[in-house]
Amino acid sequence: RFQQVQSMMCDLMEWRSQLLSGTLPKDELKELKQKVTSKIDYGNKVLELDLIVRDEDGNILDPDKTSVISLFHAHEEATNKITERIKEEMSKDQPDYASYSRMSSSPTHSLYVFVRNFVCRIGEDAELFMSLYDPQKSTIISENYLVRWGSRGFPKEIDMLNNLKVVFTDLGNKDLSRDKIYLVCQIVRVGRMDLRDSNSKKYTQGLRRPFGVAGTAGS
Repeated sequence: RFQQVQSMMCDLMEWRSQLLSGTLPKDELKELKQKVTSKIDYGNKVLELDLIVRDEDGNILDPDKTSVISLFHAHEEATNKITERIKEEMSKDQPDYASYSRMSSSPTHSLYVFVRNFVCRIGEDAELFMSLYDPQKSTIISENYLVRWGSRGFPKEIDMLNNLKVVFTDLGNKDLSRDKIYLVCQIVRVGRMDLRDSNSKKYTQGLRRPFGVAGTAGS
């Protein structure tokens, strides 16, 4: 069972990377989401967890908005699909090292980033969004790492000083084979509508305004 669950987790991590890449067309994206939900439901059955019923798009059905009869039919349909899946898996004669071969053929990599300082004269608080960017496809290939920076030149959470660290995970061989990957930092100013506004009755605060962007390339 451990090797079986390990194999499913490897599939889910690889599919998650594809979903986060944002490069899939709509039809492939929908098909991949269905594969993910099907794998999750099958894994729950293997681990003897509760059965989750979903609609055609893979979204979890809300029992407060779905009739009892519809929920019953959804449970019945989901049980039949999982039963057929179990029969298919049992009919396959896979070697024990299948999961290890999958991991070796499609390994994952990580990028460690340590933010030591942010030097930019803004005069107000700022939010820094850091992500990995593919310039050839003009798309972001990772999740954002948020750092809240104060107007006095220190992190908003002073306890995080010299401890602003992030690891970008789930980078596969396809990501490493890209021509270039940029580490992009988007700067959002939080405060007045215009920096030239004075402290008057029309003074506004707490507004989020784009301020700038910076990037560094890596091969």
